[in-house]
Amino acid sequence: MTPQEIELMFTTAKGEFSFARWGRPMAPVIFGVDDASVAVFKDAIGVLAGMVNIGVAETDPELGSNFMWFFLRDWQELLDTPDLHQLVPELSNLVPRLQSAAATGYRLFRFDAAGAIQACFVFLRLDDVTAELPAEELALSQVVQSMLSWGPQAFADTSPLARLENGAGVLRPEIAALIRVAYDRVLPAASADANLALRMSARTGLLDGT
Repeated sequence: MTPQEIELMFTTAKGEFSFARWGRPMAPVIFGVDDASVAVFKDAIGVLAGMVNIGVAETDPELGSNFMWFFLRDWQELLDTPDLHQLVPELSNLVPRLQSAAATGYRLFRFDAAGAIQACFVFLRLDDVTAELPAEELALSQVVQSMLSWGPQAFADTSPLARLENGAGVLRPEIAALIRVAYDRVLPAASADANLALRMSARTGLLDGT
């Protein structure tokens, strides 16, 4: 991937470069789906966490769970969830915006003192279209989008997944390479310097053999 492509993927809505990766193992908990679906999502989390060697834990020593998933049919359910506002104080302002936009998903990160990802909240509204997606593809796509502090343009036009001839969805090779590079311990866990895109581009080229 070119430096320009990578820079765009971490450019915020305000036009600023902002990169962060997880700085600790993921400790997931998933609400609103059956046990079979929970297993699918936890498998996807394990695969991506293993790919970058950050690991998956039963609990986070500070937060208990630091990777929380909420599946719902209506955004109002978030306001009706007991004590959720204590974890996500911005809910009262967020929910009306999601309702107005008829959004099907939202992701919220928390960061530690070094700027690395400390926690992630994933909210998914299962409309008729989303509910028809294979659980494995939905899980993989959502975990990929939770691995880094992607900007709004990262997957606006192109899914992180590619379609095989047999119809199965798999992680696009260039996205897999970028995620692996992003977790290279030579690179900072967080940065607001767009020059990081140059360093990441060079390393993705090495992975590609170019």
